[in-house]
Amino acid sequence: MRWLAALLLLAVPARAETEVDLELVLAADVSRSMSVADLATQRQGYAAALASPEVLRAIQGGFLGRIGLTYVEWSGDDWQRIVIDWTLIETEADARAAAAAISAGTGGTLRRTSISQALHFAGGRFEDSPFTSYRRVIDVSGDGPNNQGPPVTGARDAIVAAGITINGLPIMTGEDADVIWAIPRLDLYFRDCVIGGPGAFVIPVEGWASFAQAVRRKLVLEISGLAAQGLVPAQQGPETSSDCLIGEKIWRQRRGFDMP
Repeated sequence: MRWLAALLLLAVPARAETEVDLELVLAADVSRSMSVADLATQRQGYAAALASPEVLRAIQGGFLGRIGLTYVEWSGDDWQRIVIDWTLIETEADARAAAAAISAGTGGTLRRTSISQALHFAGGRFEDSPFTSYRRVIDVSGDGPNNQGPPVTGARDAIVAAGITINGLPIMTGEDADVIWAIPRLDLYFRDCVIGGPGAFVIPVEGWASFAQAVRRKLVLEISGLAAQGLVPAQQGPETSSDCLIGEKIWRQRRGFDMP
């Protein structure tokens, strides 16, 4: 009977994988500090950037001329939502279809901010990818520090150890509905605590009016693999200038708990 089992195993087709220039997870913050208007602007900004001629040229200028992409939204440690499952972006029609799906995304904001669980979830998305590439990137946006779930640095280190690069899009508009959870220089927090991997970079967003432009620039750099000159680079060396537990400390202090 062993020979029969072997034949049956041979008869099961292996999962076909399409080779692409880049596997990209877009992970967008929808925590409660984002207003309904902010959420709509964020989705529209990602959609406009993805459908832009600049991004399409970057895609088609790659060795294979195609990327695999998935778009997820996240908030607390137990909440992540897949808006677009893995999809192939090769033509203008592909890009416009993905952009339309992002624009049509439904659902509001939710409590807490767990960048660490967002990274774990985004990293797990590669296991379900029908694509294969030598480059895998998580593009995470957020308007505040991690304040729930495991420490963000542990999640970052695990993702980077798996050969995945994390880039950051800190949203620093000063218009947060929950300013008590905001921190100054969120871009430095992202630099020191969130991003990592070869060529990792941060592009700060300092106003919602420039959000789509920042996303477009970020996508072009990620897809083309160009060096991000002039952007906030990854911190070099073991020492960091940011407190990577600042979000957890603010949360506990605001709730009346002491945290050293």
